[in-house]
Amino acid sequence: MKKNIIYIHTHDSGKVLSPYGYNVPTQSLQDFTKEATIFREAYCVGPTCSPSRSGLLTGMYPHSNGMYGLSQRGFKLHDYNQHLVNFLKKNDYHTALAGIQHEAGSYVDHEEGAKIIGYDQDISADNTSMPEEELVKWDYANAYKVKEWLEDYKQDKPFFLSYGLFSTHRKFPEQGHKNQEDINANYVMPPDPLAKERAIREDYTGYLKSASWFDESFKVVIKAIKENGFFENSIIIFTTDHGIAFPFNKCNLFDTGIGVSLIMRVPNSNMNGKEIDGLISQVDVFPTLCDLISLEKPSYLQGESFAEMFEEEDKSGREVIFSEINYHTSYEPARSVRTKRYKYIKFYDRDYLKINRTNIDNSISKEFYQKHDLENVEKPEEALYDLYYDPAETNNLIDHPDYHEPVEALRAELLKHQTETNDPILTGHFHVQEGWKINKRENYNPSSKDPNDFLNNGE
Repeated sequence: MKKNIIYIHTHDSGKVLSPYGYNVPTQSLQDFTKEATIFREAYCVGPTCSPSRSGLLTGMYPHSNGMYGLSQRGFKLHDYNQHLVNFLKKNDYHTALAGIQHEAGSYVDHEEGAKIIGYDQDISADNTSMPEEELVKWDYANAYKVKEWLEDYKQDKPFFLSYGLFSTHRKFPEQGHKNQEDINANYVMPPDPLAKERAIREDYTGYLKSASWFDESFKVVIKAIKENGFFENSIIIFTTDHGIAFPFNKCNLFDTGIGVSLIMRVPNSNMNGKEIDGLISQVDVFPTLCDLISLEKPSYLQGESFAEMFEEEDKSGREVIFSEINYHTSYEPARSVRTKRYKYIKFYDRDYLKINRTNIDNSISKEFYQKHDLENVEKPEEALYDLYYDPAETNNLIDHPDYHEPVEALRAELLKHQTETNDPILTGHFHVQEGWKINKRENYNPSSKDPNDFLNNGE
């Protein structure tokens, strides 16, 4: 019988979790890492929610699969038959969703999302009328729904189970989980590149509280997997979509935006309990699963399998990884290519090389930067960063004579990738289609109710 696949994913966590060296209350996840393989250099294909997840779950880049922006703002896959769920169903897998998905409609409308995507079952708990700051409790209720489902699962078919958490998305909860210690802003330090001011430290405590709810939920699910005999015959994937929901993280092509947690347990792997430093893209997960469960890969996949990495330690990963932005709440077309040492970023909207403030989630941290001239911060049309010497990506070397060779090499790599995948940005700007909800690029508030703040009046 083929292995089960259990896909556990958080919302807006990046690598800011304890297995990656951060002081975050995620001990259960860290304990799991001792029995799994942790990828230190994993990256998403786009640092916004729906494009990132759709890249992982179709094995295609957002500009190819159609998910240019957020599903709750009208964006869709070109073909939901290309979703991993439907591929596995065709190969005799039973599929179930618990909690968040972000590839169809609203991420809190689990019933409609499961139906559009094609899941066999939606086992999510009721979240009717729950405010955003309470949705971490929905995560916890869904953990027990997963537990009950695993206890009752008696089918002969292998299964694909997606357990999606609202944590660590905004709005953050007022309290952490009762099983975790209280979190005090006096004793926390926001990750770089965030300023260490009191307002941002207080904001960051909300992230930590949300992470504590994730960890307690994760603990319930992993325990249930073990107690019901699925630990040794299931591929378990933990990941997230992109960086944390703070300025200069989420919706940025810096590593703070595209860097993601990826921890996988493959039964009988020689790499369980070990780490891998090679470059990995989430677009590679789909073809990797095909190899791990011995299924022929569909022709539309654009990723590269890293299944061999679970066999021996000397596999070095990709030479380059690619990420992109098209839309978050506003239009911000950009592309990046990253090697182990260098990052090249290109912004295509040359008429607006300022920060798209509407693409930053509203928060205390955003208000702090707004009070300190956020609207005057500019973006370069092109940038090159030497990540060995400048991991914070603050020193743009695009015109430095000593870096001419890597600049030209990465420009060529990006163009080759875009040509091979038919990137529409090569032939001109995207045009807003009916049903897309797009903020004007110069605006501040993504949650505005004023029709004048939107292209097509928000229709």
